[in-house]
Amino acid sequence: MIRVSSIFSQILHTFPRLEFAALVREFKAERHARGFTCWQQFVAMLFCQLAHAQSLREICGGLAALEGKLLHLGVTNCPKTTTLSYANAHRPWQLYEAIFYQTLSRCQAEVAHRTRHKFRFKHKLLSLDASMIELCAETFDWARYGRTKGALKLHLVLDHDGCLPCFAVVTEGKRADVREARQMEFAPGTLVVFDRGYADYNWWLALTRSHVSFVTRLKDSASYGVVESRPIPAGSDVVRDEVILLTSQQEIGPEACLRRIEVWVEEKQATLVFVTNNLKLSARTIARIYKERWKIELFFKALKQGLKVKTFVGTSENAVQIQIWTALIAILILKYLQLKSTFGWSLSNLIALLRQQLFVHRDLWTWLNDPFQAPPSLVLAEQLPLGL
Repeated sequence: MIRVSSIFSQILHTFPRLEFAALVREFKAERHARGFTCWQQFVAMLFCQLAHAQSLREICGGLAALEGKLLHLGVTNCPKTTTLSYANAHRPWQLYEAIFYQTLSRCQAEVAHRTRHKFRFKHKLLSLDASMIELCAETFDWARYGRTKGALKLHLVLDHDGCLPCFAVVTEGKRADVREARQMEFAPGTLVVFDRGYADYNWWLALTRSHVSFVTRLKDSASYGVVESRPIPAGSDVVRDEVILLTSQQEIGPEACLRRIEVWVEEKQATLVFVTNNLKLSARTIARIYKERWKIELFFKALKQGLKVKTFVGTSENAVQIQIWTALIAILILKYLQLKSTFGWSLSNLIALLRQQLFVHRDLWTWLNDPFQAPPSLVLAEQLPLGL
């Protein structure tokens, strides 16, 4: 019989210990550590996400219940609640951000040849959006959003090749979506999809000058002039396809021209208006691209429902940042497992069943590919005769 470690241990093997140690030295995260290493803290916080532990007591109690089985995780002993709380409050959250991007590069290399977006064009397709994480203003007074509310905002870029989050930043809840978007850089040839919350005409022009295409919704109050009316395919849902020039950018000239596309959506019984700086793709393709933006909404839904980002085990800003970045690392690994598995997992189902199997000693990939098969039976070794 082939003996394997627990499923949780096999997941932790996706984080090379030498690379992890190099990041710890880079951020000097163990400068004042007294026996409680950054790896032990990382294992505890990842356990919090995958096991959906509700408090520090549940994290430490859940690991303490496995006393004697922690060595295969690289953990010598179970942390105390006060020790874990102090580490979350004082060790740099930037270490977890670096782990996220390090893990992302490996996941992208593994799934690059497995999945691509379903369109024929070769542009890299990205979705950009932000989601609010509500907090209690009395407990998290550093994140005050209103008189009685507190909030953080997670800005995210989703790569449609594998639906992996490729960029994330956590800001205060008052930060405008487009303000953070202006600081992002996209490679030339990229196609970015975002909603009407990013209506900044100067930023749109900057994207055009950087050879980055975008697709978004046009506000009803937008003022523009029609430069050209394009022919409409017969029998399509496209109502109008026009080349326009925004009133505020008329002095710039043809460089600032955009396409305004009206499409009749049967499901909503309404006409939606899209705008893009891509003058080559068909109007129907533009409409389908914007519909793909819904995947980032599903990603936020899976993140908030499946992992622990709505309630927090620490109240300091540093502890909250660590928990959010650990959740992003966890969902990145889960997406990676989902893509490499041959079983038709939904992300929510994978999260739920994996939570029950964390410390079961089975081969991870065998279980992922066939989760409802019984584990192999134990084969007892034959007693050899002693030649006395």
